[in-house]
Amino acid sequence: MPHLFDFSYHNPTQIHFGLNSFSKLKELVPQGARVLMLYGGGSIKKNGVYEQVTQALSGHQVVEFAGVEPNPTFETLNRAVDLVRTENLDFILAVGGGSVSDGAKYIACAALYDGDGWDIVSSKHKVERALPVGVVLTLAATGSESNAGAVVTRAANHEKRVFYVQPARPRFAILNPQVLASLPDRQLENGVVDAFVHVCEQYLTYPVGALVQDGYAEAVMRALKTLADTFEQRRDIGWLQNLMWAANQALCGIIGVGVPTDWATHRMAVELTALYGIDHGRTLAIIQPALLRETIEAKRAKLEQMGRAVFGLTQPSAETTIAAIESFYRSLNMPLHLGDTDANDPEAATRVMQALRDHGNAALGGHAELDEAKTERIIRAACCK
Repeated sequence: MPHLFDFSYHNPTQIHFGLNSFSKLKELVPQGARVLMLYGGGSIKKNGVYEQVTQALSGHQVVEFAGVEPNPTFETLNRAVDLVRTENLDFILAVGGGSVSDGAKYIACAALYDGDGWDIVSSKHKVERALPVGVVLTLAATGSESNAGAVVTRAANHEKRVFYVQPARPRFAILNPQVLASLPDRQLENGVVDAFVHVCEQYLTYPVGALVQDGYAEAVMRALKTLADTFEQRRDIGWLQNLMWAANQALCGIIGVGVPTDWATHRMAVELTALYGIDHGRTLAIIQPALLRETIEAKRAKLEQMGRAVFGLTQPSAETTIAAIESFYRSLNMPLHLGDTDANDPEAATRVMQALRDHGNAALGGHAELDEAKTERIIRAACCK
C-alpha cells in the first residue's frame, strides 16, 4: 500500500492576522534596525497602508524603494541591492503582495553575496545567510509571505525562475484582510485561482493514504470554491479574511509534506507570463486543464477523489472533474486558452516550447512521466485552437 514519504517540517514565520494586526509592526522590527521598505507601484499610498507602516516605523531609520513590478525583475531588484549596500541597511520590509515578498527574499540574499546575483536565482549558489525579512501583505495569492520560495524574471531575455532560499523565509508576516477591500476584481479573481492551483499541485498526483494532507487540501479548495460561488460578497470582511487565510495556507508548506507533488502547471505557465505578460493566475488557468487531460490516467484516482470532496459530484469521473475545474475558472472570468487573452501570436506554441527547452523544463518526468512529446501536446492544446 502506498504510504507517506519521510519529512521534516518547520515554518518559523510568525503570522499576525486580523484587523488590528498593523499594531504589531512596531515591536516586530528590531530596535535599531536600518530598514529597506520595499513596495510596488504605489497603491499602498492610496489605501492607507503606507501611512500606517511609516507611522509604526517612526522610530527606525527607513529607506524606501518603490517600483517592484508584478513580476519582479532581476534588473530592478539589483538596484535595491545596491541601495541596501550603499545605505548599510540590515532589515528588509516587504509591503505588498507576492511579487514584493519574492523580491525582498532575493534582495536579502544578494546583498550579502559578492558574486552574480543570478547565481541565487538559478540555484547555482547555495544561500546560507540572508538579511532578515518581514512582510506586510496587501494582496492574497501566492503564500510567499510565509514560505521560502521566490520567482524572479530577467527582463533582458524573459527568463523567469523559481528558487528557494530558506535563510530568507520571512521572520514575520502581517495579514490584515481589510487591505484587500480596495483591490480590483481582477486581482481577487487571480488570487482565488492562484491559491487553488497551488493546492492542486500538491494534491493532484496519486493516492498515498495521506488522510490529514488530503483532508487539509480539500478543505482549502472547498473554501476557495465557496469564495468563487459567493464572489458578489467580495467586499465583505468575512469573504476577504477567508481569501487571505486560504491563500496563505495553500502554500505555507503543510499541505505538501510527505506527499508526491507535481509543479508542472507552474513550470509551463511561467513561460506565458514571461513571454506575454499575462497575469500568473490566468496563465495557470490556461495551462492546467490541458495538462490534466494529457496526464489524466496518471491522475485519475485523485481527480475522482477531488470531484467528490471538492465539487460534490455524486459519480465523479476524471473527465467531469476537469470540466468542473474549468467551470470554476470561467465563473472567475479566467481565460481557458491563450486565444482568450490579448496575446495574438500564431507562433505562441513554438515560442513557449522553445522557452521550456531553453530552461530545462520540456521534459519534467514526474509521476505522469512528462516527456517532451507530452509537454508539446499540452502547450499546443493550451495555445492553438
